[in-house]
Amino acid sequence: MKKLVTIFVLCLLVIGCKTEEKTPLDGYRITGEAPGIYNGMRIYLQIADQKNRKINKDTAIVMNEKFMFEGKTDKPEIWFLNITGVNGSMPFIIENDLYKIIVDKDKIDNTSIMGPKANESLKAYFNDLKELANRRIKLMGQLRTTADDSVRETVNNEMVNLNIEQSKILFRHIEQNKDNSASLVFIDNELSGKEADIDKLNTILKTLDNTIQKSSLGKEIENKIQQLKKLKAAEGATEIGSMAPQFSAPTPDGTQLSLKESLGKVTVIDFWAAWCGPCRRENPNVVKVYNKYHSKGLEIIGVSLDGSSRQKDPKDAWIKAIEQDQLTWNQVSNLSYFNDPVARAYNIKSIPATFILDETGKIVAKNLRGAALEAKIAELLN
Repeated sequence: MKKLVTIFVLCLLVIGCKTEEKTPLDGYRITGEAPGIYNGMRIYLQIADQKNRKINKDTAIVMNEKFMFEGKTDKPEIWFLNITGVNGSMPFIIENDLYKIIVDKDKIDNTSIMGPKANESLKAYFNDLKELANRRIKLMGQLRTTADDSVRETVNNEMVNLNIEQSKILFRHIEQNKDNSASLVFIDNELSGKEADIDKLNTILKTLDNTIQKSSLGKEIENKIQQLKKLKAAEGATEIGSMAPQFSAPTPDGTQLSLKESLGKVTVIDFWAAWCGPCRRENPNVVKVYNKYHSKGLEIIGVSLDGSSRQKDPKDAWIKAIEQDQLTWNQVSNLSYFNDPVARAYNIKSIPATFILDETGKIVAKNLRGAALEAKIAELLN
């Protein structure tokens, strides 16, 4: 979902969509009207690469306030309409079909795109994202303008609920579009995210209409899912859905503590270190989450990667950081920096890093911070 959300944040668009008469085509044909745009101005069809840089796919020239594109696309995907001298760009789902576009040169958000049903679905998705964004802006405004702790707590809780809602929005729109290519575009974009839930996406793919599943993009996504499954399996035992590797390590007083002894209804394994600035800045949030949900069954076991050659006394630094940051949950460390056997078992390349386990010790999420961490804990325990 991150790529689609990024597109939304950049554009905050409302796409006007209306189904045109269906005509079988070997490619796409876009006829456009551009009121008020001078002859010779260029209009571009663009795609976004992995870094959201726009790349031109085709160019048309405005003549007598009209333009046309004709071409062929291999699969449905999100393209952008960009016009020289007009701020912003208009996203739409391109398919081999008929389109009619009426440009609003003063506010490209108001450009009308009439074509396949998938664009109505894209509009609905962006509208829901816009509504969530407006709510988030309002909540952030409340946080900036109040010093009342009770109000801030209420707003923070609302922010957590909003994050939970946002985590579900994409799947809701896939469920609502089983009969058109928007569902495939949503799934394909979600698969590009590092934390994509492959099993969930595979399951929902199989619920789509048979013609959608058997389309070229549907088959491509199915193959991509199978390849990602193989890749995930090869990456080791710390993927979401796997049982967390068991370990035992020394506590500050030198006794051995195992993961098995530390499990609660939900358990967070928190990799951090006294020398790690981002870890220390995140610790107040972890303390807040622990204090809020410990009585409901949340446990945390901190695994410190102190032991850097730059530390004069790694153990002393570790213990002082625990006291200073008020980390009242279980703590272990071999004081071996990134060579810590627990860190190696979990393939830790950078910190902070977190793994969230259910009561059986299965990993259900990882590398969540801030409001996203609380949202997941709330989802699992409420």
